[in-house]
Amino acid sequence: MSELELVETSLRDGNQCLWGALGVDTARTLTIAPLLDQAGFRAIDFTTSTHMGVAVRYKQEDPWERIRLMAQVMRRTPLQFMSTGFRFISWETASPDFMGLAFRTLARNGIRRFCLADPMNDTAATLACARMVKEGGGGYVIAALVFTISPIHDDAYYVRCARELAASPDIDALYIKDAGGLLGPQRVATLVPAVKAVIGAKPLELHAHCTIGLAEPSYLEAAKLGVCALQCASGAAADGTSNPKATRVAANLTALGHTVRIDTGALAAIDDYFTRLAQAEGLKAGGPMNYDAGYLRHQLPGGMVGTMRRQLGESRLSHLEGAVIEEIGRVREELGWPIVMTPFAQMVLTQAVMNVTGRERYAVVPDEVIRYALGRFGHPTVPIAAAVMERIESLPRTRELRAEPPMTELPELRRRIGATLSDEEFLLRATMPVQQVDAMLAAGPAPRHYDPASSPVMELIRRLTARQDLSDVLVRKHGFQLRLRRA
Repeated sequence: MSELELVETSLRDGNQCLWGALGVDTARTLTIAPLLDQAGFRAIDFTTSTHMGVAVRYKQEDPWERIRLMAQVMRRTPLQFMSTGFRFISWETASPDFMGLAFRTLARNGIRRFCLADPMNDTAATLACARMVKEGGGGYVIAALVFTISPIHDDAYYVRCARELAASPDIDALYIKDAGGLLGPQRVATLVPAVKAVIGAKPLELHAHCTIGLAEPSYLEAAKLGVCALQCASGAAADGTSNPKATRVAANLTALGHTVRIDTGALAAIDDYFTRLAQAEGLKAGGPMNYDAGYLRHQLPGGMVGTMRRQLGESRLSHLEGAVIEEIGRVREELGWPIVMTPFAQMVLTQAVMNVTGRERYAVVPDEVIRYALGRFGHPTVPIAAAVMERIESLPRTRELRAEPPMTELPELRRRIGATLSDEEFLLRATMPVQQVDAMLAAGPAPRHYDPASSPVMELIRRLTARQDLSDVLVRKHGFQLRLRRA
């Protein structure tokens, strides 16, 4: 039996999968920070550039302040930043100099572990990012093998990627990233040993989602085969389309004879916190998921399935859902089997809907699919089908997009946006609308404490004080009374 560690994912992946990345703010993060540091996690899956953008856009909070404050508390446990390659907040491809600045600034503010998850498994791009992280002072780099199911993504494919990544001194560890929840225990039994055989002494972790109920049995199988850590969420931020629940995974591993390096008391308190947070804020809790063989055909993230159904319903095209799902498989094959994760999931779904509802397939091709075909997001694992590529090349819009000016270099961006700005503010202003950054700065420092028990009362007070038709309000419950009078 083996000794394993856990990586806690509630603040980043659980929050994103179940709460649209909106369920956590600075106060809710700092309130649970001491317990997270006490528990003994291998790392905290903390943020991405997407989450940093959400902090500015929807919370009017400085994401750099959030990282710094959290790092001051997390003395034992490294905070992880997940990067999908050469992009920061914006989906536009960033220059190497710009990404180098982003990685340096993240490290300086307190990020100690960098997770690199290229959505195409482009090992050259991952290795380039890893070098930047190390040169910028980043401490620990873990590279992803992004898992999917297709005729070309077999064990040999992942072994080739793993061998190239593990050979680099800039890569400290690897992990299998099953964003779609597709990895079953039978595939674990062949994939994990094959990858471990070529990465030497470098650690291997596993990250999977519960979307169709495969993640937990896969975790238990992987534990037998020598993975060093499993990535889990807590309380209401676990299960559903999120990651397996940490308390349950730890208990099952222990029952099977494994040793889990975790403070079970702190783990239980963390589980309770995220459950109470969700109840106080009206956030949906993750729950057990049934196996759905049909999911293997389209592999869309759970939230996107709901979006697809809503959009088809609003257009009175719900009867076409089956045809769209079948078309997703065809489009994916024709586009070179992209992995169905952001941004490719959105591209494949949009193209499939347009193909089914249009006068002919590929009569309309969205700009992002054209940019994908032009290599702006990296190179497909296999070439795009010749007929589809010929169709895309014939479009006038393709010529326009091919003629787009190259990415602006860092010195020119600095001159244009503000040479005297801090690196932190410059990176936000270079990637976000100016009014959103201005609103964030005007809002001032974020609150630093959160109490789930008082949150409903505070929300009631906010709503009552906003009412102009009330002059005298009495709130009474057992052991508590509050009176509000308008002056």
